[in-house]
Amino acid sequence: MFFVDTIEVPGLGNRSYLAGGERTAVAVDPPRDIDQVIAAAARRGVRISHVVETHVHNDYVTGGLELARVTGAAYLVPALAAVSFERVPVEDGDRTVIDAAAGLTLRAVATPGHTPHHTSYVLEEGGTAVSVFTGGSLLIGTVGRPDLVEPRLTERLARAQYASAHRLATELPDDTDVLPTHGFGSFCASAQTEGEHSTIGKEKASNAALTRDVEAFVADLLAGLSDIPAYYAHMGPANAAGPAPVDLTPSAVADADEIAARLAAGEWVVDLRNRVAFAAGHVSGSFNFEAEGQLATYLAWLIPWGKPVTLLAESAEQLAAAQRELVRVGIDRPAAAATGEPGDWVRENETLASFPRATFADLARQYPADGVVVLDVRRTAERAGGFIEGSVHIPVHTLHRRVDEIPDGTVWVHCAGGMRAAIAASLLDAAGRDVVAVDDGFDAAGDAGLTVRTA
Repeated sequence: MFFVDTIEVPGLGNRSYLAGGERTAVAVDPPRDIDQVIAAAARRGVRISHVVETHVHNDYVTGGLELARVTGAAYLVPALAAVSFERVPVEDGDRTVIDAAAGLTLRAVATPGHTPHHTSYVLEEGGTAVSVFTGGSLLIGTVGRPDLVEPRLTERLARAQYASAHRLATELPDDTDVLPTHGFGSFCASAQTEGEHSTIGKEKASNAALTRDVEAFVADLLAGLSDIPAYYAHMGPANAAGPAPVDLTPSAVADADEIAARLAAGEWVVDLRNRVAFAAGHVSGSFNFEAEGQLATYLAWLIPWGKPVTLLAESAEQLAAAQRELVRVGIDRPAAAATGEPGDWVRENETLASFPRATFADLARQYPADGVVVLDVRRTAERAGGFIEGSVHIPVHTLHRRVDEIPDGTVWVHCAGGMRAAIAASLLDAAGRDVVAVDDGFDAAGDAGLTVRTA
């Protein structure tokens, strides 16, 4: 008998896996906070004998090297990956015994495309394939994007993705479980994943890489590639060098004077509370990145890399969870932190800042009119599906560099659902603009009477 446990990393849209028998197990593409992988092994009562990477990751800092060190496991990394640490280099076709008593073996299959060295791993029980850990190769309904390594390689890697998907579909039985690392909201996926579980047979029937000819697939794949989070540029080098262990102990506590001093020094002070609470009252100059949203993705995307960040949270638990999220993308230690209420974070006689929230129906009653600016902070691909006539378009991940491009007036800022609009509203509020955060789903814009165009 064998097991495969899924370890969700929802903030990044990723998954890691622990698979094994009664005695030993392998960890696949582990997150940097390895304690949850160790806990999963403890629940199963197994020893982690192997840690494997499908590729050098571009979207998060791996915990593989540290997990192997702590557990004494063999660390398997594709042989063609240029890394600066000792590991067991894996070649196409290599087999590794995971649990001899259970008849479990891991077979490496070269699947270039997401990266040139990408490798998938087939879990075999008694010589029969039961699952395949596909990393950033074959995802559920799509494939991993091929443009994260080097622009000149993108088309070549797109064609390699197609070939790799077909190799897996040809070599593996239809009932083989497909277990990707990316694709559950990750920007490493080339398209939105639909569904939580799949098999080779299901992918053969529905995945564009397996149902279309190579030219049509490559053309559509390349045309559909969206923005790359800026912090991705730092993830590959960190993983290739060998990430340091994480430190999740509480940060130094900042009082109101220190918070003010850090803001005056141009550092980032990030309020983790929900957007409703932030809009109602917050430290002037602070930014709102909700702890329950895609905190790691958007904070790492927007913040100038290496700039000190102070975190403000409503509880120690919220702060600890945020700190865990951030180490996964290389924001290792907050410069300082504080918990409690916003009134605790300002000096005596200082007042809290605030701004209004609204719906698209509220906007429709005000727009168009002189002095009303509608700002769309969605990505370009989203806007192509429909936008409010006359709106200004600045994607949220570029807004902090482009505030001066926004016309004078009160800025009504929206996204697709409200989270990114809240981030943008906080940036604009900190910059001294009059802002209204539209906390509403974009589908309501047309129903509210606003003119929505597609071209």
